[in-house]
Amino acid sequence: MKAWTRWIGLALFVLVCLGVGGLGAVATTPEIDGWYRTVVKPEWNPPSWVFGPVWTTLFVLMGISAWLVWMPAGFKEASTPLSLFAAQLILNVAWSWIFFGMHQIGWAAVEIVILWMAILATTVAFFRLSTAAGWLLVPYLGWVTFASVLNFMIWRLNAGG
Repeated sequence: MKAWTRWIGLALFVLVCLGVGGLGAVATTPEIDGWYRTVVKPEWNPPSWVFGPVWTTLFVLMGISAWLVWMPAGFKEASTPLSLFAAQLILNVAWSWIFFGMHQIGWAAVEIVILWMAILATTVAFFRLSTAAGWLLVPYLGWVTFASVLNFMIWRLNAGG
């Protein structure tokens, strides 16, 4: 693989991940000062301004991670890990639309557990091909673990669950 192909691949992986973040933001951003402000949240809920930088960083790390898996052999050799990666990206966007777009806190709590399992499967698959790629997904898994607990607590506080 030529050097320029590798660097274009890196740019594309990062842009795809940031694009996923953008699709989620379409549902999320308009609701931050509206519906989400009215939702009862636990005291330890981070301020809204924290989420943008955290997610941007995570999406960049995810793009680099996928690139590290793709780079040595391409899509054919890494088809299973990259398919898992694509699936968790879809689940990531879906959560934003379920939680913020449809205001379905309970269903979002169910969906985020599925997302978490997909991230874990992707992380394990990535570790098998590249230790660095696996480690780059660990912060994402950690953040979604935190987000899962937060989602559940918000559902409980607002639905009496």
